[in-house]
Amino acid sequence: MPNSVYIVGHKNPDTDSVCAAVAYAYLKNQIAKRNKKDTVYEAKKAGQLNEETRYVLERFGVAEPETVTDVGAQLSDIEYRRLDPVDGHISLKKAWEIMLERDVATLPVVGKTGKLEGVIVNGDIAYSYMDVYDNSILSRARTQYSNIISTLNGTLVTGNPHAYFVRGAVVIASSNREDLKEDINRDDMAIVGNITARQLICIEAGCSCLVVCGASEVEPEVAKLAEEHQCVLITTEYDTFTVARLIHQSMPVRQFMKTDDIVSFELDDYVDDVRDIMKSVRHRDFPILDENRHYVGMVSRRLLLNMQKKQVILVDHNEKSQAVDHLDEADVLEIIDHHRLGSLETVSPIYFRNQPLGSTATIVSLMYDELGVDIPKHIAGVLCSAILSDTLMFRSPTCTPVDETAARKLATIAGVDVTELATSMFEAGSDFKDRTPDQIFNQDYKVFTSGDISFGVAQVSSISKSQLNGVKEAIKEYMKTVQSSAGLDAVFVMLTDILNESTELLFVGDSADKIIADAFRMPVATDSYILEGVVSRKKQLIPPIMESLQE
Repeated sequence: MPNSVYIVGHKNPDTDSVCAAVAYAYLKNQIAKRNKKDTVYEAKKAGQLNEETRYVLERFGVAEPETVTDVGAQLSDIEYRRLDPVDGHISLKKAWEIMLERDVATLPVVGKTGKLEGVIVNGDIAYSYMDVYDNSILSRARTQYSNIISTLNGTLVTGNPHAYFVRGAVVIASSNREDLKEDINRDDMAIVGNITARQLICIEAGCSCLVVCGASEVEPEVAKLAEEHQCVLITTEYDTFTVARLIHQSMPVRQFMKTDDIVSFELDDYVDDVRDIMKSVRHRDFPILDENRHYVGMVSRRLLLNMQKKQVILVDHNEKSQAVDHLDEADVLEIIDHHRLGSLETVSPIYFRNQPLGSTATIVSLMYDELGVDIPKHIAGVLCSAILSDTLMFRSPTCTPVDETAARKLATIAGVDVTELATSMFEAGSDFKDRTPDQIFNQDYKVFTSGDISFGVAQVSSISKSQLNGVKEAIKEYMKTVQSSAGLDAVFVMLTDILNESTELLFVGDSADKIIADAFRMPVATDSYILEGVVSRKKQLIPPIMESLQE
């Protein structure tokens, strides 16, 4: 199987993080083909799309990336044992032979539909030898005659091998001939030596099955009488002692397999969770099931040591708080970003490209040129859109001449007008109709940390001030929920008017008002702050807040 690498942006993805992932995945796959590598790069997203991003992807015919919120190692990432299951009808002897052949202590028992019915372990087979004193257990277990024939290495003389021994006990015909008729009841299974007279007495007594020991054939009169009495007649060259010892091994495994409280796992279970459960259970091997509860393989503690971590490339952020869950359990291969250096640490050196540009998409477009890869029309469209989104159509102070040059070049390749594309995108993103406060809030929300202080900042942008005013009160109420549920010291929301290049900053938290007052050298407000000329969270809001908190 090709090696798979996820390319993913931050939680609550915006247009830049999603489009940068899509474009960088395309670039990496082209380079892999050029170098004849079998690695496949897959663009992912770390949350739901906002309406602006959805509009961009649909406009340029790009499929929405799959959502990945956790990159912790899963059972699907390890080389689990694809052990073939067994049928519940096979004999204990056959199960034991399979265990020895495969060097396993547990066998999964699966029905015709593929669903797990139970598990049989070597201890269950030992129990059948050591702890069973009931000579009727063969019939209660509905033992198939074919199992008995196979276990005794016998030959069927009369009867149906596919029928079942369902009534009676197992009796060794060792009494004298006068008492033999009284020892055998109708439907019993009689084990007898190679003495014709005894064989006839057993059949006449009404046994349903006769096992003749120490013989490969019987007299014609015995076979004829067995046929007339509908008695299953089996011969074996084993002696009576060996037959008596082996006969219990012919019982089906379903009689002894464990069916209740089976500890099983699914392919999408995380390795850490599986390991914790294994610590509390003394089994060696555990079945793995798919989403439909069908058996797919077995896993043991030893196999967890061979797990392969997910490989990840991060775009548009380098903050652990903004990353997909369990990132520390994955191999981070690269980071492509345009933000400040964050809190993310890696085990080994990686390729880290961080440039002070207005958009990650600008960096990715530069890499196409540097690596000599042509940018197709649909990729040019999403890259251009990402730059326009992050720079607010070149209005943001984060925008550089490099961003504007790249966006206009990409617009030419995509065959779009920059102003029309930006206006259409912003209108799509500003359409708050039929959207809940949490959907509006989370379309562009990030969490930041400075020392012991953690705070969240969401940005809601629109080309219409009236649209922002229409959702203001609902957003203010929702901010309180976010702060309490996430345990944050403060939560801020930027209501950004793109055309007028200003932001109304909402806040919740005991010291949130003072943080902004200190950061922007303004009087403490009671409702919100009007920040003229502030449109960039990254360059105009976060730096002064961080400086204020550090002071």
